[in-house]
Amino acid sequence: MVHQTIQAIIESVEKPAIFITTDYAIEAVNQAYRDTYKKAVILGKSKCYEVSHNATQPCDQQGEACPLSSCKKTGKNSSALHIHKTASADIYCNILMKPVKDNDGITIGFLETLEKVDFASSVSSDRKLIGKSKPFQALLKMITRSANSNISILLQGETGTGKELAALSIHQASKRADKPFIEVECTGLSESLFESELFGHEKGAFTGASTSKKGLVCMAKGGTLFLDEIGDVPLNLQVKLLRLLETGQYRRVGSVEKQTADFRLICASHKNLEQMVETGEFREDLYYRIAAFPISLPTLRARKPDIALLAEHLLSKSEFSEKKFTAEALALLSHYHYPGNVRELNNIVQRSALLSDDELINTEQLPNQLFGLKKLENDSANLTINEKNHITDLLNQYGNQPQVIADHLEISVRTLYRKLQKHQLNIKEFTIQS
Repeated sequence: MVHQTIQAIIESVEKPAIFITTDYAIEAVNQAYRDTYKKAVILGKSKCYEVSHNATQPCDQQGEACPLSSCKKTGKNSSALHIHKTASADIYCNILMKPVKDNDGITIGFLETLEKVDFASSVSSDRKLIGKSKPFQALLKMITRSANSNISILLQGETGTGKELAALSIHQASKRADKPFIEVECTGLSESLFESELFGHEKGAFTGASTSKKGLVCMAKGGTLFLDEIGDVPLNLQVKLLRLLETGQYRRVGSVEKQTADFRLICASHKNLEQMVETGEFREDLYYRIAAFPISLPTLRARKPDIALLAEHLLSKSEFSEKKFTAEALALLSHYHYPGNVRELNNIVQRSALLSDDELINTEQLPNQLFGLKKLENDSANLTINEKNHITDLLNQYGNQPQVIADHLEISVRTLYRKLQKHQLNIKEFTIQS
């Protein structure tokens, strides 16, 4: 059994923690870990993957990244994001694994600590990022990696990818979570409105200023300031924003007194800010101030395994929550490319539910553009199959005679070999039929 010193260390850790051997056996555990999982831990017998995954094999043998396996290979700390089966539900956990060595420098086991990722879910949940796909999990890793720092974050992604929710998730996972999350919509702000909204104003500072007003920077004190669509801020206002970030100070409109700002900055844009810097539409110095840690949000078309889950979630949170999608409808939804991303999916879900006369939403209620894409995919697949069959017939007829076959297809020999490679055909395996 493990040394008492290690057990004492485990018990002193506030987060769920275990000490495991190189063969995955749990040798020490704290109460927080026991309380997290439904499956009981038997010291010296229980394997970590049995408790956390209800599995019979380690994570790396089931297609997941295994931090213990990585630790054994590198001898260094390792982390991974997993979905664990806890007593309450399947939840995302961030796992940190550290090798534990004896006085001779020999690794005797590994300390594993768990951090629950409360801002994301693999099932339908309110005000959480939802998904299971690899691009989605890569996004979660970037969020958890950056959340506890004060580094400035730039969220980049197409319209409808969920940048606002991602910004809120970063705030909720940060040390500032109990302080305000203040959002500033930068699109359409004039110079006077920008300063008044951001910095506040004194009574009588301008016509209509009948009372003094706190600005959003002041309201965000101790918390997070989220500047949405920062690419829409005009150049003449960018310099004022830069001054705020550089000095940490500002003045209310109509005041000479300096105020001190205290916020964590998160910005978002669907525009290519680097390209805007090159064309002179966005200040380079401001860009480097806001983009210390850029995070790209995946498009919905890159998250096809998540589409059915999101569609069912959006339906359950709508006024049509009693309705359900058929399997055929979910399959068709999952094939669409969604130029409007999650926002477009939500519109399709609402429209389809409204058109359904009963509790089931069938393919008949889905918009025409989904059928058009499916038809194109089917047509493309059929063309590929027909082409392969035609080439195979020629190979059976003429055998290993590439020039003859190419002439019949009215293509070059070089193109023929590319098509053979595409269809995984070997011309040398064919002989002329007698």
